[in-house]
Amino acid sequence: MKLFPETFLWGGAIAANQVEGAWQEDGKGPSTSDMQPWGILGETRLRTPGDSNIKDIAIDFYHRYPEDIALFAGMGFTCLRVSIAWTRIFPVGDETEPNEAGLAFYDRLFDELAKHNITPLVTLSHYEMPWGLVEQYGGWGSRKTIDFFERYARTVFERYKEKVKLWLTFNEINMSLHAPLTGVGLPENSSEAEIYQAIHHQLVASARAVRACHEIVADARIGNMLLGALMYPLSCKPEDVFKALQENHGWQFFGDVQCRGSYPGYMQRYFRENNIALDISERDREDLRTTVDFVSFSYYMTGCVTTDEALNNQERANILNMVPNPHLESSEWGWQIDPVGLRTLLNVLWDRYQKPLFIVENGLGAKDSMNAEGEIIDDYRISYLNDHLVQVREALEDGVEVMGYTSWGPIDLVSASKAEISKRYGFIYVDRDDDGNGSLKRIPKKSYAWYREVIKSRGASLKE
Repeated sequence: MKLFPETFLWGGAIAANQVEGAWQEDGKGPSTSDMQPWGILGETRLRTPGDSNIKDIAIDFYHRYPEDIALFAGMGFTCLRVSIAWTRIFPVGDETEPNEAGLAFYDRLFDELAKHNITPLVTLSHYEMPWGLVEQYGGWGSRKTIDFFERYARTVFERYKEKVKLWLTFNEINMSLHAPLTGVGLPENSSEAEIYQAIHHQLVASARAVRACHEIVADARIGNMLLGALMYPLSCKPEDVFKALQENHGWQFFGDVQCRGSYPGYMQRYFRENNIALDISERDREDLRTTVDFVSFSYYMTGCVTTDEALNNQERANILNMVPNPHLESSEWGWQIDPVGLRTLLNVLWDRYQKPLFIVENGLGAKDSMNAEGEIIDDYRISYLNDHLVQVREALEDGVEVMGYTSWGPIDLVSASKAEISKRYGFIYVDRDDDGNGSLKRIPKKSYAWYREVIKSRGASLKE
């Protein structure tokens, strides 16, 4: 029997803006997420007095985290990926002194995790940044934001250096190309040159955070985080194969800079041919040479690309605009299900970087319902996760170094794309609907006991 390593970290992943709520409590300032009441795919709207949306309370993790962490411990979690809400620490973003109440909250959160022997994996910026930096400086379009982020990073490294040893810089950093406001605080109609300049500032800030982490937390490891958007050629036509290579370069370039320390030649050519002249200082080049310790990524689906324009013009059902693969089934939200793609991606990233890998998001969003006995029988989720974990085990056998696996949304949360709670990922059901109705009661689903057994058996209970 092929078992997962004893050191393998098992758990789940959540994000502050999708679970915490308490959006104005204890001095927290407004973030870009607060200005996206309908999620990444909705429009931006400035908050007005009395205005509210589902993320304002979310699942109230801010007040209920002890209960939720106890439930995670009941599954045997050894790791929980969380994010710090930047605006809890620096409400506007450019302050010189942090907000003590925000720092104290995460002290309590990390202490609670320690009580249950759960290792925190902490993301510095997960799809949110201070709205004050967007309003006053133009978000990551301004070079000044690099310094504001470094101040924030150094503040939390100093505060939690005894409590947190695993860090990530930016969540799904390549998502900025598809959702500029979410990723870099720029308007959706920004030019490609403006977006890439903002991305450059963010890459420099990421490198500076890595250096700061190593200076302040001697025994820490800090990684990047990519949206693992693996593309296949739709056909074996050489043109399709090369187009797939180019499409994969579109997201791999972020990892190349963060793992290799400089811009790859293919991106330099792209910038030349598209009249994109980035402002890159000598200090920037020096900063970028500081590379991450490991590579983390999300994996939900693969897609196809083709040079056939007729197929390229078809409607898509997901944000990444992928051509559907005729050999795969899709979820209710049009996300194609491809467990073997996870093994492929693990091998691709390992071959490319030779750095430890961490799967920090993977899961199935579905409309769960309760039966007459009050149970949630989510066999479809069990099947999805089982098949993906089997492929992770195969990648380990291939020789890929995988640090751990944190499933996305171990407890139901508000989705990033459309701010829906009906798109449920969790092993734990939360009694709340898209209109904000419900008791917020937590109810373990069938998958809760299933995941507990997977962790306990180190994967021996998985079905081939």
